Amino acid sequence: MVDAIDGFAEPVCERPQPQCTCITTNSVRNFAAMGNEIDRFTLSISGAPPTHYTVKINSFSLLLKNSVEKYESGDFEAGGYKWKLVLYPAGNKSKNVKEHISVYLAMANTSSLQLGWEVYAVFRLFLLDQNKDNFLILQDAMGAERRFHRLKLEWGFDEFIPIKAFNDASNGFLLEDTCVFGAEVFVCKERSTGKGECLSMIKDAPSIKHVWRIENFSKLRSECCDSQVFNSGDQKWKIQLYPKGRRHGTGTHLAMYLALADSTTLTAGSKIYAEFTVRLLDQVQARHIAGKADFWFSASNPESGWARYVSFAYFNKPGNGCLVKDVCLVEAEVTVHGISNAL
Repeated sequence: MVDAIDGFAEPVCERPQPQCTCITTNSVRNFAAMGNEIDRFTLSISGAPPTHYTVKINSFSLLLKNSVEKYESGDFEAGGYKWKLVLYPAGNKSKNVKEHISVYLAMANTSSLQLGWEVYAVFRLFLLDQNKDNFLILQDAMGAERRFHRLKLEWGFDEFIPIKAFNDASNGFLLEDTCVFGAEVFVCKERSTGKGECLSMIKDAPSIKHVWRIENFSKLRSECCDSQVFNSGDQKWKIQLYPKGRRHGTGTHLAMYLALADSTTLTAGSKIYAEFTVRLLDQVQARHIAGKADFWFSASNPESGWARYVSFAYFNKPGNGCLVKDVCLVEAEVTVHGISNAL
């Protein structure tokens, strides 16, 4: 334990005392490893669910199918700090992980902490065995503390579980394409909030197109113009156009965005993963301009797009087909691949 920092209480960890069956390290050495930072861990089994946070994922295979390399859970509180789970369904490529799922605990919302902060924590990561209705628990051997600080916000397991073992139905971790992860964190005095979330990926998600006809374009005076509301993936959307530009594109480019029509209707912690294309249709030669992206939409981040979508010079040039008889056509194609909601 380090000495106390001025104005910052020295953490005193309350070590968890779970009712569990411990499994010897040697028998599971090939099962998981704590990155390059540690070569010892404790694997145990418990019938008690995680105290602090649970992440249930439906249609897990669609994370891989839709190239979701990394999923971050919503924030949860333990010991007076904010945390989140970070999951790599196909392994953490930045650490050259192969054939394993990577799972980490990360600190969240650290901007409010004072300069030079350090947090020492003991944490345990959970995976539900749905066959036996108990949890596999992985933690550092002997309950060792981990030091979180500005340059090291994340600790965990590069090779949490082999993908082959995870996919084997006899192990009970992935049944009907559904799995459950969890976390417990013990910092100073532990405080339980019991929050969680459920991520549901959508199988064979349909792509919905909406065409917006903008007439009398030269007479637009609003800073931002909204299309009619349209539906995709049980969500309401709209196209946003800034006829005079926006941000670093003001005065030189049209700005174009896809936005949630009413983000205030989302429940706290909800996120929507969508792939979308916004096209400016060429009404003469069908040489359409298209911007394509994917984004996690939420109440705090309700829009995504381009401040420099197309230059005014190209847009207004006769023969390019963008503006014909003072009319332009904008098309949005939206596919909602996943929705995360608080439990």
